[in-house]
Amino acid sequence: MTDILRPLQGLFDADLAQTLASAAQPVNAPAGTQLFSPGSPCRRFLLLLDGVVRVQVLSRNGREIVLYRIYPGDSCVVTASCLLGSIAYPATGIAETPIHGAILPTPVFERLLAESPAFRRFVFSAYAARLTDLVARIEEVALERIDARLARLLLRLALPTTNIVERTHQDLAADLGSAREVVSRQLKTFEQSGWVELQRGCIRLLDRRAFEILIAD
Repeated sequence: MTDILRPLQGLFDADLAQTLASAAQPVNAPAGTQLFSPGSPCRRFLLLLDGVVRVQVLSRNGREIVLYRIYPGDSCVVTASCLLGSIAYPATGIAETPIHGAILPTPVFERLLAESPAFRRFVFSAYAARLTDLVARIEEVALERIDARLARLLLRLALPTTNIVERTHQDLAADLGSAREVVSRQLKTFEQSGWVELQRGCIRLLDRRAFEILIAD
């Protein structure tokens, strides 16, 4: 329990952290583990304490679209909505890195939601913030040009010491909610302009300033 309690004390007041630690079960999973999938029943609430979880959906034409990522201290709003509505998962959750967390069974989640104002604020504040993010993402996909969106993503993902983006074209397409072919064509255009160097499994940024100007236009 001590292993769970310490990080929980950084997120909640002492009494709630102790309650959560007493009721929670520790969970550890290696990178690549599928934590839930569409149609699977939702019976527990995950508090992520270390690592990153990617939540994504698969379109009818087989295109992966990343909805959001969960970081330490975050909660999964898809899981919360499934527990609140007693419905199955509509998306897939994948451990993007090795993860460590605390799992609350559904009865404990429901009891704390009813009895603890602090826990209730935590759940619904995360819900509201994520909903705002998703609305912004829909607006971005619908209204912004793919070249500007890709440029912004590359700048955000580039390692500061090497300017290398360690993502495949498919990974970038999933993050952008686009098709791999579209992303590959745009990357090829960037390469022909001398802005990037395309390598196997990664991309090296050669002209960050050009991307910044593109985004600002």
